Order: sequence, then C-alpha cells, then structure tokens
Amino acid sequence: MVTTIVPIETPSLGDRSYLVHDGQVAFVVDPQRDIDRMLAAAADAGVRITHVFETHIHNDYITGGYALAQETGAKYLVNADDEVSFDRVPVRDGDVIQVSPELRVRVVHTPGHTFTHLSYVLEGANPAVFSGGSLLFGSTGRPDLLGPEHTHELAHHQFASARRLAQELADDTLVMPTHGFGSFCSATATTSDATGSTIGQERLSNPALSKDEEDYVAEIVAGLDAYPAYYVHMGPANSDGPAEADLSTPRQADKAELRRRLEAGEWLVDLRTRTAFAAGHVPGTFNFGLDGQFATYLGWLIPWGTPVTLLGESQEQVADAQRELVRIGIDSPAAAATGSPRDWSDGPVGHFERATFADLSQVRHHRRVAILDVRRLSEWRDAHIDGAIHIPLHALLERLGDVPADEVWIHCAAGYRASIAASFLTANGHRVIAVDDSFDDHAADAGLPLVSEYAGKK
Repeated sequence: MVTTIVPIETPSLGDRSYLVHDGQVAFVVDPQRDIDRMLAAAADAGVRITHVFETHIHNDYITGGYALAQETGAKYLVNADDEVSFDRVPVRDGDVIQVSPELRVRVVHTPGHTFTHLSYVLEGANPAVFSGGSLLFGSTGRPDLLGPEHTHELAHHQFASARRLAQELADDTLVMPTHGFGSFCSATATTSDATGSTIGQERLSNPALSKDEEDYVAEIVAGLDAYPAYYVHMGPANSDGPAEADLSTPRQADKAELRRRLEAGEWLVDLRTRTAFAAGHVPGTFNFGLDGQFATYLGWLIPWGTPVTLLGESQEQVADAQRELVRIGIDSPAAAATGSPRDWSDGPVGHFERATFADLSQVRHHRRVAILDVRRLSEWRDAHIDGAIHIPLHALLERLGDVPADEVWIHCAAGYRASIAASFLTANGHRVIAVDDSFDDHAADAGLPLVSEYAGKK
C-alpha cells in the first residue's frame, strides 16, 4: 500500500495539520478545532481515523485533537509529561506506535518550542517527520512563549532538537511542520516561501543546522518580536480538552440592536475589504477584513471576553469569520448582520481617504503631516520613514493618547493593518488617511527618506 500525506492548511494562522493514511486507516497530527475539515478529508480518502497525535500543547490556536478523538473513537496521543485534565494515551521519547502494518510512528522528544514538545517520525520506505513547532522550513519554532525566564534555555533546547533530527533522520526524510507558514510561532520575523522540504534541504539552509550554537541562539533571541496577546489563553484551554467548535448561525441583529451594542462599548467588526470600509462604514465599527490575518489581529487587539458582533456583506462571509474565531477560542458571536452600512444604521456613514506612498511624498513637499507607522518593531528597525511616529498596531489602543490630534497618515507593510488602525482612530475622532500601498516596493521609490537602525539612512 502507498502512504499518503494530506496537509490541511489554515493560512490565516500560518499552520498546517496532517492526515496520513495507507488507504484504509489514518492518523492525524495537530488538528485545528474545526474538525469537520479533517473528517471530510478522511471521508474523501475513504479511510478511518484511528490515532490523533499532538506535537505540543499549542499556543496559537485551540486544538481539535480531543474533539476529533471523541468523535471518531481514535486514540489521543499526548506527551505523558503534559499536565492535562483529560484521558489520553501518554507517549514519551522512543515509543513506537504501530498505527497499521504500513504506518509505523516513532516518538522523538524535541524540546525548544515548549519543554515537552514531541516530533513524530513516520518510518518506512518514504520517511517523514511531523516536527510541529520544532524544525520548520528554514527556521525553528520560537522559544519565548513560556515566558522570558525560559527563553534562552529553550533556545538551546531548540538547537539541540533540530540537530538531533538531522543526525537521526535520512536526508530524504520529508519535513512536515505545523507552524511556519506565516505563523507568529516561527522564531523569525520573515517566513520561508517554501511549500515543502527535507532534512537534507534543511541541513543546507536552516540556521539551527548551519550555524554554531551560540550564534544560532543569539540570532534567534535578538530576532524575537511581539506575539499575539490571545496566546496566553490557548495553552490552558488546550490542557482542558476543548470541545468541538460550535458553528451554529449567530442571531441576526437589527439597526436598533446594533446601535445599543455599539453604545455599550461592544465590538462591531466589519468584515469587508479595507477598500469598502474606507468608502463607507458605520462610525464606531472596526475593520478586520477577511482578506488578511483576520483572527490573528482581532484576537490580538480585543480585550478578551468583549462581545463581538460580525458585520458582513453575506451570511457566507459571517460564517467564514465565525470559523476563524472559534479556532482561537472566540466562540458564539453576540450577533451578526449582513448587507451594507445602510442596512446597519440610519445615521451618517463614515469614510476616510486612501492613498499611496507617492501621495504621501507629494504632501510632505507642501506641508508638515503626521505619519503613523503601525508595523512591528522588527519591521521598524529594518527601515522606516524618517520622522514617523511608531506605534505597533497591537499597542495602539493603549497609546491612543500618543497619536497627534491633527491629520494622521497611517501605514503598515501593505495596507491591511493600516486600515485596522484607521478604523480605531476614526472611531476616536481622528482625521486619517490610510496608506494602502507596499512599503518595501514603493516607499523608497516615492522619494520618502528611510532610516534603518542597522545602517542609518537609506
């Protein structure tokens, strides 16, 4: 029989889950909470899921592992040293799981992303390693999610774990990480464009395998930047064995209810594109478009537990947003509404201007303007507009008082975060222009003076 590996992508969180089967039975690695996708993949392949493996207690999403095991009757395999409140099959380094005659899985302890992190090696003629948050494509999982007091120790563990995998596994072993596709669980600010890799390829390019230990640790620690605030809630939830996601349709709210919720300080989240939002929106609503890292940034900024009402152009858009949110533990939206701003409010429609970096450069020739850069610190250090104010998006709500009262031009790397920031500032009475443009491609070409903390003016 031929072994088949089916990746289940979650691009908005930068993660992958895996269904691995021999044509009859299957095991799953690191499933997301919306397990219907995994169940559908198994049904399409005509296989029965018998084992569910967790590489670690996840920090960036709510696992579907417990719910999937309950639904299918599969064995749920979790590190024996993880403190969890549910029944599981405890596994440790060196254990071998014979899923079927064709599917033999060896457990390898690979601490670094967490102290109890495991990788799973599929042995046989076509070997693969499901490396979770250990060895990624061109990187490794970040070592700071358990707190700064553990960062250096975990970074050294991460180095040793990557080296162990490279030493024990053949060059043609496929590398199948969970993180690293835009996930904030990656140790590097930029992620590889690779869609696949092997131990041999990683041996040539991965810093954990190409640098000495001290250089690797120094580089990884120096490159760490902020990670989403909601991460703090994920570990405890996953240790409790989270239930299957509730994706039932939220109740529909009329204009009066939407107004009451807005006045009560609840979050009304407009799911439309930043272009549509800038052209017209209900004042006081916030723009988190579904065309970007919607759940990541909403989960990062929202005070945890604040009721959320979803505003979408269609019921399908609302359902997509709801699916994204349950993955990070924001369950059951308070309400929803579909249509357009005219369907959501009888009051005046708000709007703001969009612009390019060329527009900003022209304006600077004629008058002084405030420029707000809402990118992360690592991006700012690499290059920023001379004279700009830097407030990372995730810190904006705490630092609204630092934003000038005059007209503010807001930019990020490509426009998505700038629109989020613009929605918050307009809700607080600011006049804003959102720069909807590529910083890397157009800021310098527009003649804007750029400064780098590493190399001075560019």
